[in-house]
Amino acid sequence: MLPGWLCRGCRSRARWHYVPARVLSWSPRQISRWNKQESTDPPPPENPRVLITGGLGQLGVGLAQLLRKQYGTDNVILSDIKKPPVEVFNSGPFVYADVLDYKNLRELIVNNRITWLVHYSALLSAVGEANVALARKINITGLHNVLDLALENCLRLFVPSTIGAFGPSSPRDPAPDLCVQRPRTIYGVSKVHGELMGEYLHHKYGLDFRCLRYPGVISADTKPGGGTTDYAVQIFHDALSTGHFDCYLRADTRLPMMHIRDCHRATVEFMQAQDRQLSLRTYNIAAMSFTPAEVADEIRKHLPGLSVTYNPDFVRQTIADSWPMRFDDTNAQRDWGWKPAYGLSELVVDMLESIREQRTKAGLPVS
Repeated sequence: MLPGWLCRGCRSRARWHYVPARVLSWSPRQISRWNKQESTDPPPPENPRVLITGGLGQLGVGLAQLLRKQYGTDNVILSDIKKPPVEVFNSGPFVYADVLDYKNLRELIVNNRITWLVHYSALLSAVGEANVALARKINITGLHNVLDLALENCLRLFVPSTIGAFGPSSPRDPAPDLCVQRPRTIYGVSKVHGELMGEYLHHKYGLDFRCLRYPGVISADTKPGGGTTDYAVQIFHDALSTGHFDCYLRADTRLPMMHIRDCHRATVEFMQAQDRQLSLRTYNIAAMSFTPAEVADEIRKHLPGLSVTYNPDFVRQTIADSWPMRFDDTNAQRDWGWKPAYGLSELVVDMLESIREQRTKAGLPVS
């Protein structure tokens, strides 16, 4: 390992620090600002410079919009390996970034003076089980690249975790922040690995690592992406398009859920929290918990003709049965003031209004 330097604020936690064994380089363009004439005036406080990996998934675009409103459009860079839609490309900075390409990521961080890194790149639960080798590369090797770069560049690093980080031996109703975690999916295993690696690097070297365990996240703006909780998004689309939904989970399968706006707000508030407020590096966050039958009943208050059939898929049902039914987020409430805005009734009203508007604009029929 190459000898390195301690991040500011890390000296009280670690006596020495190393930079991961990667090739270092210098560019004159990166140091030209030191040639400017010095001023005796104190520098103004700088907004964070944010890079979001996996930005074209369910969460990245909305989080970028929220951060850009607070910190300026040019200070938030969205990235992915896919070509962005025109509206995303035109809304603010977008770059190609493959989390498996360490050199490319390093150049992006250095050249754009990144200070906050939001690492959303991952293969989700059901998709990961269908391609374990790829999930291992993206979810673990990609994570290691991000951890090394965050440590080397003294970044504030956010890595989301999930209800999938728990397993059948974990307390399920509710699941606390600290308990036995023995997940049985590669997605869950990789998330527990991320939680523990981040905490280890925080305690040993002072890395500003932050992690939230997300419930199932519900949004009208993105299509389901292969997660076990995605039924709770698809049911709204089907209710308004055909009036019928075929559910791949049992009617009584209870899981914790959250509106995407609450998810984005929790992430921003957590990233803005002072380090001294945090008693943990990984927190549960909660909003509501429901079953497929309960969300269907709530939708029927607005669309009485909705019909639902239940044909449990073995893989997804097995995954769901190993996950918590509710989250205990007492520590998040106490430490940094977390409080959700959406319950089940508010979520249903918002989802139906949003999807109905989308379908009307697209000239599609509404059931």
